[in-house]
Amino acid sequence: MRKVAVIALVAVASVVLVANALAESATKEECIAKCKEAAQMIIEKGQEAALLEINKEGSNFVWKDTYVFIVDFNGTFLAQPSRPDHIGKNYLEWKTSDGKYPQKMSIEVAKTKGEGWVEYMQARPEELKKPPEQRILSKKSTYIYRVPGKDMYVGAGVYE
Repeated sequence: MRKVAVIALVAVASVVLVANALAESATKEECIAKCKEAAQMIIEKGQEAALLEINKEGSNFVWKDTYVFIVDFNGTFLAQPSRPDHIGKNYLEWKTSDGKYPQKMSIEVAKTKGEGWVEYMQARPEELKKPPEQRILSKKSTYIYRVPGKDMYVGAGVYE
């Protein structure tokens, strides 16, 4: 009887933990909405003011398990609230473990279609706290949205 109670307790705890983890994941719809909101802010407030807002600590452009980032068509990060060390650095030649070049793919989507999705392998934000050799990579689907009239795009992604 005692074993049955322990097994039931473990099962219930597992379901609660899985449900909680899923509830904390961003959705594709949220990524699209946040990217368009960031692009609109650039248009309305100007690039400098918008980038300050997006990059500030506690920004509403960081939510659940994701964030908005902005990259120019040269591959340089203009906004990256979860990784401020990336701002001002060029990642055009960054190659993922699955052999993809996310910035090149993203720029191509932004230039040719204006918006769309790109997929590649990347560590989730919580994995970045670990040493590089211990990080687990996840498939990331990133929404790309070109800022109208600008040579830059806004991105935000979901992890699978």
